[in-house]
Amino acid sequence: MSRQAPVKVPEFHATCTVSHFAKDDPIVFPGMPGASHHHTFFGNDSTDASSTLDSLRAATTNCDPKQDHSAYWVPTLYANGVQQDPTQVTVYYGSRLKDPSRTQPFPAGFKELAGNAATQTDTPDHQGNHFSCAGTGGSIGRSADGTMPICAKTAHIVRQVVFADCWDGLHLDSPDHKSHVAQVVAGKCPAAFPVPIPNVSLVIDYPAGMDVSHVSLASGTTFSMHADFFNAWDDDALAQRVRDCLDQGVKCNAAGGF
Repeated sequence: MSRQAPVKVPEFHATCTVSHFAKDDPIVFPGMPGASHHHTFFGNDSTDASSTLDSLRAATTNCDPKQDHSAYWVPTLYANGVQQDPTQVTVYYGSRLKDPSRTQPFPAGFKELAGNAATQTDTPDHQGNHFSCAGTGGSIGRSADGTMPICAKTAHIVRQVVFADCWDGLHLDSPDHKSHVAQVVAGKCPAAFPVPIPNVSLVIDYPAGMDVSHVSLASGTTFSMHADFFNAWDDDALAQRVRDCLDQGVKCNAAGGF
C-alpha cells in the first residue's frame, strides 16, 4: 500500500491541557506573585511569577510532545460568574511567509504577548471579538448583548489568539512585550524585524453547553482576551520541527513527523 503524501501546509503543533491557576504573570510581573489578574495556565506545571527558562525546562508538562516545556497562559474565563476551565488548547506553529523555508526556531527563553488586556470595547469594524463555535452545527445565534456566539448542542466555544511572527533578532523580550516582534506583511517580514519565527496560534476549547449570556474574563470584557508565550522547548526538538515541517512546507503531527 502506497504511503499518503504529506499535507502541504507549513505547520506543527502541541496539544496541552490546563495545568493550574494563579494571579501570576512571569512576563508582565516577573518576581511579583499575586500582582496580576487571574490566569489559566497550560502545559508547564511549574509556571509562576518567578519562572525562568531553567525552571521551566526542569519541570514537567502536560503537553504532547513532552519536549515542549513552554509556558502558555490566558485570562481566566467566567460564565455567569462561574469559572470555565478549557478542555484543551492546541498550539499551532505555522508560517505565513511566501517562502516558509526561511523560518528560524525561537531562541531559548523568548517571550511574547498577543492581544491587550486593556482593550474593553469592540473595534470599530466589530471584529475585536473572535470567539466562535467549533463542531457540527456551528453557531446558531448570538447572545443578547451580541458579544458571544450561541453554539449548537453539538458544538462548543473556541477562541484563537495569534502571535506575531517576525523578530528583531536581538531581544528575547521588550518593555511592552511586543516591540521586539512584528507581523508578517504580504508574505515577508518588515526590514526592522528580519528574522522569521514560527507563527504561534493558540486555539482554546471551552466546554460544550456553556451559558454565554454573561461571559467575562479576569481581565474584563471578552474584548480583553490576550495570551502569553514563554518558550522553553527543547532546542533540538524545536529545531527539528522547524526544519522538517515549516521549512519544507508540510503539516506535521505532535511527534514532529508526517
